[in-house]
Amino acid sequence: MDNASLSRRLLRWFRRHGRKDLPWQHNPTPYRVWISEVMLQQTQVATVIPYYTRFMERFPHVTALASATLDEVLHHWAGLGYYARARHMHRAAQVILAQYGGELPVDLAALQTLPGIGRSTAAAILALSGGQAHAILDGNVKRVLCRYHAVEGWPGRPEVERRLWTLAQAHTPRRHAADYTQAIMDLGATVCTRAKPRCDLCPLNRECTARLRHAQESFPAPRPGKVLPVRSTRFLMLCNPRGEVLLVQRPPAGLWGGLWGFPECPVDEAAARWCQSTLRCAVYGIEEWSAFRHTFSHFHLDITPVYARLDGVQQPRVMEGGQCVWYNPYMPDARGLASPVKRLLTQLSRTLREGRG
Repeated sequence: MDNASLSRRLLRWFRRHGRKDLPWQHNPTPYRVWISEVMLQQTQVATVIPYYTRFMERFPHVTALASATLDEVLHHWAGLGYYARARHMHRAAQVILAQYGGELPVDLAALQTLPGIGRSTAAAILALSGGQAHAILDGNVKRVLCRYHAVEGWPGRPEVERRLWTLAQAHTPRRHAADYTQAIMDLGATVCTRAKPRCDLCPLNRECTARLRHAQESFPAPRPGKVLPVRSTRFLMLCNPRGEVLLVQRPPAGLWGGLWGFPECPVDEAAARWCQSTLRCAVYGIEEWSAFRHTFSHFHLDITPVYARLDGVQQPRVMEGGQCVWYNPYMPDARGLASPVKRLLTQLSRTLREGRG
């Protein structure tokens, strides 16, 4: 099959089977497509839809996003993970407002200068919102191309990625680029899936090299195996007599950057001693809760929650120039919280309500 034939088959399949009622497909402005593309990075469509809807209600245009505090943006992002995406998006909105009058540039090179927008995301924005013929290469497209052409090697290797970009560009038609872009993403998401691909429904099945070799699940090659390291920490849930819990804001960069969470005590140090030496506050009634594991892409984090009470309403010392607040778990506010913190706050409020704390 030549390149034009592949795109024609995909477009014909898309007209009958493609997804056409996703929220960002209605009035697909560059801004709306940008938000959706960033949210969809490493996140499933079904998970993204409710987040996208709430996000667009609060931040319907660049000006609203740029003018909001990072804390509020992170609050609306909380639960999607990979929080650097939200931080980059907020910063990019400020650049767009300052340098482009609040409108996303419709030039591929200009888009790629914005924080958090790489080559594939920029191409998707321009293709889906304006029909510009730019090739994309997200995870779904990589999988389709790897199987169709039986591309050997892990797609994360530079030489394999270069090969895939060449193929993606060759197959992208000059006309109907928006439909083609959505079509190849939909094919990867709904038919050419990672496990148990539905090859009998694929419009490319007769020429797919991996299928002809009966080796669909061998492509693309998996990431070289590695054992994730394990780190450990303790979350200190310090409550005052009013039932408020101490939260500290994390540094803007790094793990859970900019989000609010509990003070963290080293696992090899007594909690009471650490609070006295680091926060300059005395605690009592210390109770260790069951530990649990939170997994990131590059390591496991074993978290041991520790509940303790403070004698009076003290003002602990702020750590590393950050901020701290007394947070009422019964009246949540628009504050960015990592999912383990949100989970523990819910459990803590239940414990305090039942009078067990």
